[in-house]
Amino acid sequence: MISGGPLATLARLPQAALIALVRGYRLLFSPWVGSACRFTPSCSAYALEALRRHGAAAGGYVAARRILRCHPWCAGGHDPVPARAPRLFDWAAPSSPSDPPTTS
Repeated sequence: MISGGPLATLARLPQAALIALVRGYRLLFSPWVGSACRFTPSCSAYALEALRRHGAAAGGYVAARRILRCHPWCAGGHDPVPARAPRLFDWAAPSSPSDPPTTS
């Protein structure tokens, strides 16, 4: 983990950029579109919390999944940000869980 210094700032740059985009949407476009989100919290509030809690990659993934679920045929309701983000890549996972172990 990067604790501080220029590398830490560089590592947080994608997260800060995505947060700035969501804040820009909330400031510039959200007042024109109106409050039409079917979920609580709103999709933009959900995205901000997901990005802050899980970072750019996992938080962006979780936020994108939520935005794709927000459509006219969705029931909506209370949908909090998950406490643990899904693992995007699991390099240590076996190729197939149904493969039998090999014996010599």
